[in-house]
Amino acid sequence: MTAQPAEEAAGAFGVGGLAPPSVPLGAAAPSVGPWRTAWHSLRRNRTAMLALAVFVLIVLACLAAPLYADRVAHTDAFASNINGTTVVDGRTVPVLPPTTTGLGLGVTPIGPTWDPRHYLLGADNQGRDVAARLLYGGRNSLLIGLTSAILCCVLATVVGVIAGYFGGPVDGVLSRLLDLVWAFPVYLLAICLSVVLITSNLRLGPVQIGAGSLALPILIIGLVYVPYVARPVRGQVMSLREKEFIQAAIGAGAPDLRLLRLEMLPNVLPMVIVFLPLMTSINMLTESALSFLSIGVQPPDASWGTIINDGVGLLYTRPMVAIAPGIALALTAVVLNLFGDGVREALDPRARLRGTV
Repeated sequence: MTAQPAEEAAGAFGVGGLAPPSVPLGAAAPSVGPWRTAWHSLRRNRTAMLALAVFVLIVLACLAAPLYADRVAHTDAFASNINGTTVVDGRTVPVLPPTTTGLGLGVTPIGPTWDPRHYLLGADNQGRDVAARLLYGGRNSLLIGLTSAILCCVLATVVGVIAGYFGGPVDGVLSRLLDLVWAFPVYLLAICLSVVLITSNLRLGPVQIGAGSLALPILIIGLVYVPYVARPVRGQVMSLREKEFIQAAIGAGAPDLRLLRLEMLPNVLPMVIVFLPLMTSINMLTESALSFLSIGVQPPDASWGTIINDGVGLLYTRPMVAIAPGIALALTAVVLNLFGDGVREALDPRARLRGTV
């Protein structure tokens, strides 16, 4: 029997998919970690990557709000411009022209000009540029949604891991606290907390959070959703605690802190990462609802919810004031959910196996 040439052996080795052709014969293939495997799987998900690209564009556009307002629109997004004028088709027209309907009383804000330099999306009832306010409002909506989601996931992870690992009285107390929060409808609880804290402020020791601070809706929204993340984390930890490797570590006398840090947290971290974009989407919707009711973001700050509230009275004459932030909010929520689904499929081996069947 003749020996097989090295080149043919390497080619067959690569075609078989056991290792790349660059791996020398007889050498062990380099191990690929779970995070790198998940990243490669996520990159192959075109829907998730497209959603991520759209979300990044939304974030960059909102971050460029001062640049747009100062260098392009030349306007102050927060100052009233009742007597101001703008240019439409080469003509100077008032931002709030007199109304031409009914008795002709009052004024109607200028509609969309589709000119980035002159009220691209029109003006609201105070003569402010809707496009500039849309970008500024997106900054606050994204900030509150993402920050409150991080706060929620961190608190839920701590509570869920402790309750699921220690069990007994510790689990009983923490679970009852979660049930207490869970018993309230989430929007009703958020509204009640917002009304109380806006009227009386919030004092945490030497720190006082005023009604106009963005930290207030971040804290409220982050807290009301803790049970929705803590319960799945607790169930995952209870399942992990019964695994052989955990029981073996406990029998070997490993300290609880080491088990929590090196065994429990790495195993529940993928679940928490999956929750993060989904909770960001939900929290943005909650913030917009609170701001629409005037108990979320307070003036002079703006968010997509406050801009929708500004446009309620203009729905029949200038609907773009309310439609533009509504579209931005819906688009952001959709892309975050699509990206969250992609992250779940990438981090869940069972989802990858189901996709290959």
